[in-house]
Amino acid sequence: MANLRPLVPELAEKARSELNEVPNRIAEDLAALRAWLIKQPHLNARTDDQFLVNFLRGCKYSLEKTKEKLDNYYTVKTAIPEFFDNRDPDNETLQTYMSFGVNLPLPHTLEVDGPRFMLVRMGAYDASKYSIVDVMKVCYMITDLLLVNDDTSIIAGHMVLVDLRGLTFACLSQFSPTFIKKMTSVIEAFPIRTKGIHFINPSSGFDTLFKMFHGFLSKKIQERIQVHESFEALHGVIPKKYLPEEYGGSGGRLNDIIADWRKNLIANREFFADDAKYRNDERKRPGKPKNASTLFGVEGSFRTLDFD
Repeated sequence: MANLRPLVPELAEKARSELNEVPNRIAEDLAALRAWLIKQPHLNARTDDQFLVNFLRGCKYSLEKTKEKLDNYYTVKTAIPEFFDNRDPDNETLQTYMSFGVNLPLPHTLEVDGPRFMLVRMGAYDASKYSIVDVMKVCYMITDLLLVNDDTSIIAGHMVLVDLRGLTFACLSQFSPTFIKKMTSVIEAFPIRTKGIHFINPSSGFDTLFKMFHGFLSKKIQERIQVHESFEALHGVIPKKYLPEEYGGSGGRLNDIIADWRKNLIANREFFADDAKYRNDERKRPGKPKNASTLFGVEGSFRTLDFD
């Protein structure tokens, strides 16, 4: 029997009906995945039941897709050290970045079996003083914690709310094509599906930002994008009870949510130290190695970001 967190009935049902989960076959699926991992000389992955099941769920139990996703997850982590190295949450610099609350999972999900709300506030920090690289590092630390601990994120996916208030030219100028390519590669490497993207407070920079990212988004996700000119328009789609007070809701105050996530990151210091051990050794990969220059170099082709 696999050693997994028990699911609430609603999520268990969603895993069965939408992700092809067959509870009494999980042990067999895990065994097949582990047998494959042993044969990958370059891949040094976590192999605990819960972690591997999260990838199986994220790939709807397609073994081939799961293998590709797992390989890709560690390939990207190894190839982009600026996002994934030196992730000690006790580090003072990182604590400053944690306090901005650029990427915030909200405490309430859309119903019991609905997606986790992710609030993204790119205008929440002064881009002329702080580096977007470290902003993204903290974002991905949070995503890694959701990947291992949050069954809602894995089974029901994410509903992303992008607040564009305060977005400056200084912030936009940090998004080079290579940087966007790295960001989208990371998003694609996580086994977490994006169920929709809602933009709020579209500023003058919105069109620029949107054009920059649009080419990387699949048709499927382009169709799931909505732009809301006001909070009232947003409330027509997402009930107020799920949103923070600053967004006209009753789902907690932003400062408290930021403080809770900061505590959560610090409490998981050991997890991040342990995570650093799991990376690829591209010298041992059968065939051509995959590194930053092959993935993001000039010769690397731009892949469309596809969400399920």
